[in-house]
Amino acid sequence: MRYSACLEWLFAAEAPVFADRIRLAKKAGLDGVEFWLWSNKDIAAIRAALDETGLPLTGFVAEPMVPLTDPAKHAEFLEGLKRSIEIAQQLGAPMLIAQAGADLPGRSRTEQRSALTDCLRKAADILAGSGVVLAVEPLNTLVDHVGYFLPSTEEGLDIIDDVGRPEIRILYDIYHSAVMDEQIAKVLDGRLDRIAHAHLADMPGRHEPGTGRLDWQARVGWLEANGYRGMVGLEYKPSVATEASLKAVLAG
Repeated sequence: MRYSACLEWLFAAEAPVFADRIRLAKKAGLDGVEFWLWSNKDIAAIRAALDETGLPLTGFVAEPMVPLTDPAKHAEFLEGLKRSIEIAQQLGAPMLIAQAGADLPGRSRTEQRSALTDCLRKAADILAGSGVVLAVEPLNTLVDHVGYFLPSTEEGLDIIDDVGRPEIRILYDIYHSAVMDEQIAKVLDGRLDRIAHAHLADMPGRHEPGTGRLDWQARVGWLEANGYRGMVGLEYKPSVATEASLKAVLAG
């Protein structure tokens, strides 16, 4: 399996200058890098560090982060998506990440799911031919994202199927899925081709693999055995120095 470093947490303590985290990721033996927002970063410096190291950028978040469950926010998101695609193309990133947004009070789940699906279809039209896909990320609502609309991987995949466009995929987060007590074989069986990217952290605590009780090796092994050929993004909060925190993953 190939691993990508989420630079919001990995190497953050070691390198205050963001682009330097790319160089540290290369030195540590990672296969790629990723981050969250692009609008608060020096894009030219990131491009230079990617060129210098040869590391690919797996993806980042499509901005603005607004609730796609709210039709009133769709125009803002879709206009921002155009600029996010431009940045992704500049940096060679094949994926943007989207979050569904809040479970809005006073609106039914059916209404909100319809709004989310409609927004994703419109997003697919903008993404078409760009070489960039949009990956929707289910997030756990038990610990980290109370009030989020989409905690279920299965429902996320159902929405992807409803949209029915190759430009719209899903980001499977092993940590969030485990917090929601999902079984990987049950939720992904037969639909692995909808996954654009995966994330990994241990639980509880969301620290590096090996610090909690998650059977992370079995889950990563299932992905690999069943044909997943993308990277696994290491999106965890290191409990020790970043390079030391990587040992269990890179050794396995």
